[in-house]
Amino acid sequence: MSKVEGVIFDWAGTTVDFGCFAPVNVFVDIFKNAGIEVTMEEARGPMGMLKIDHIRAMLSMPRVSALWEEKYERAFTEQDVEKLYAEFVPALMTSLSAYTDPIPGVIETVEVLREQGLKIGSTTGYTSTMMDVVVPNALEKGYSPDFYFTPDDTNSVGRPYPYMVYRNMEALKLSAASKVVKVGDTVSDIKEGVNAGVWSVGVIVGSSEMGLSLEEFTRLSKVEKEVIITKTADTFVQNGADFTITTMVELPQLIEQINGLLLEGNRPGSKYKVSVM
Repeated sequence: MSKVEGVIFDWAGTTVDFGCFAPVNVFVDIFKNAGIEVTMEEARGPMGMLKIDHIRAMLSMPRVSALWEEKYERAFTEQDVEKLYAEFVPALMTSLSAYTDPIPGVIETVEVLREQGLKIGSTTGYTSTMMDVVVPNALEKGYSPDFYFTPDDTNSVGRPYPYMVYRNMEALKLSAASKVVKVGDTVSDIKEGVNAGVWSVGVIVGSSEMGLSLEEFTRLSKVEKEVIITKTADTFVQNGADFTITTMVELPQLIEQINGLLLEGNRPGSKYKVSVM
């Protein structure tokens, strides 16, 4: 039967850690310790990637690369990447447990999806060691997918490659990519879904792409919220998202819409189907 069989979620910024602040704060700090002042936007740009790849991507940004050459009188090297990553890991581990609160609406949405018979998988840019902190803390607070895979499970090849999605599909015994929905909050998430050939969905409120804490978002006026929601949705769509949802609460309704499209013979990647809910 042509219906969605499973949903694969990202973690930070999608299901836990509203605004995805655990890693971004550490990225800013380790570059500052190296004498390079990076912006929050630069720190968030590669979000969703394996964290050592994230550092490499930041160092490759023209402005950051120029600052590095100005300070050290040479281009960055792989040794620099590894040194920054060696600082990143322990710094993140000390604070990670404090950033595992489920984002509003996630627990209730997952319950609805499971009641409908859907299987729940997940992928992440965190390593397995990092997830050893995140997973049990999230479980204590009410969120737990059926499976999770990290880049450690795919030979350190993370997003935007599709391999973590494929591992979920295998573990959950999902029969076809067209019957899978991938939900994430970063451009890397969207590309992971596109590359896997599944329905790729960007969730806006609470996302790293939006980059606001719950308090900051709540303080915005109605017009300001509409502006930033539209801007974030546009970014996801421009990077290949089949759909965007404002919050996770809208996901069950979207899945019903996708089920209708499947019955009509549609498949992921048809750009005329994109809609902002």
